[in-house]
Amino acid sequence: MVGFKYFNVYGPNEYHKEEMRSLVVKAYEQIKRDGKIRLFKSYKPQYKDGEQKRDFIYIKDAVEVMDIFYRNQRMKGIYNLGTGRARTWNDLAGAIFKALGLPVNIEYIEMPGSIRDKYQYFTEASLAKLRRAGVNYRFTPLEDAVADYVKNYLEKGLARL
Repeated sequence: MVGFKYFNVYGPNEYHKEEMRSLVVKAYEQIKRDGKIRLFKSYKPQYKDGEQKRDFIYIKDAVEVMDIFYRNQRMKGIYNLGTGRARTWNDLAGAIFKALGLPVNIEYIEMPGSIRDKYQYFTEASLAKLRRAGVNYRFTPLEDAVADYVKNYLEKGLARL
């Protein structure tokens, strides 16, 4: 038996997640509507606005790793499924604007008080166990994955298939 702890997954067919959809979809919609995106301000001095970090993983990469486990069922346990490399919200926003061929336009907004004390400023998957299991998959760089999603799904209206 194998299980996965997923980190910030984004990609086609995430509309069922409603308000929990990825920032890629939400930002794409904001850019199309308003020409800019909104990110939360930082409330910790060690992080500038938009410099909070997450381990973003493209759904295509997540599926490839899960397929490795499916084809090799001798591997057991619970594994982190992220890229092992945290990136900033600013990096993600920049990749979306670049994929759309637009200049970066970010508005930093107040974080709701209800989540301010609970907000995670850094998440990153440890891939040590995955690597020890012999999985040496090379994850798609954030900029390339976001470009694929934006250009080949969101812009073509195929993200809801």
